[in-house]
Amino acid sequence: MARRLVQLYVGLALYGFGIALQVASTLGNDPWDVFHEGLARRFGLTIGLWIIIAGAVVMLAWIPLRQRPGLGTVSNVVLVGAFADLFLWLLPEPGSLAARWTFLVAAIVVGGFATGCYIGAGLGPGPRDGLMTGLAARGHSLRVVRTGIELTVLTLGWLLGGTVGVGTLLYALAIGPLAHVFLPMLRIGEPGAGPARPSGESVAVTVTVPGTEAKASREDPLEGTPEGTPAGTADGTAEGTLPEPARG
Repeated sequence: MARRLVQLYVGLALYGFGIALQVASTLGNDPWDVFHEGLARRFGLTIGLWIIIAGAVVMLAWIPLRQRPGLGTVSNVVLVGAFADLFLWLLPEPGSLAARWTFLVAAIVVGGFATGCYIGAGLGPGPRDGLMTGLAARGHSLRVVRTGIELTVLTLGWLLGGTVGVGTLLYALAIGPLAHVFLPMLRIGEPGAGPARPSGESVAVTVTVPGTEAKASREDPLEGTPEGTPAGTADGTAEGTLPEPARG
């Protein structure tokens, strides 16, 4: 348990660091942080405070969906925004285009590693992931739900003055594959789960989504799912989707 806690809080601190790097680059934020930055620009307060407020509001939506938060979920809501504000205060302003690109690339890599730490700790999904999987459990397509929510917050954030740019696109393209690289290294197995399966072993995975059933064989280096999450990928999303970082 001690390792889970250390990994959880290291991951949350790194999420905040990644957010700060990407915001400071001014080359474009991920969709949720476009929204948070837009709220900060329009209504005041800091980006970190809006991350906390938005995360708390999203968690309230879990109640009718009957999703159960874990320690990681609550810690996520409180700490990611606080760390983002701290690192935004500490980071120097990148003076050149090369420095801004360095910040952006570092932000994406750090975000992928943070995702591996957070999901690998297995102490609860992020507030936004819980909302998405809760809606999917009611018969909605997870891919459609995720796309719809992210397009909505991206559009609202842009209208409020949040920064959309090449960084927004690069983050969307790279974060999932990076998380899949780091997650097998950082995943903490369940107690008594037995020896880990050798990487590259092909297994049959059955995925059931309300109203449909699909069975496929794939190369799956990830054994099991965190407690309280549906079968599929390790972050609790349905099969065939990439893990969504639980930022904010």
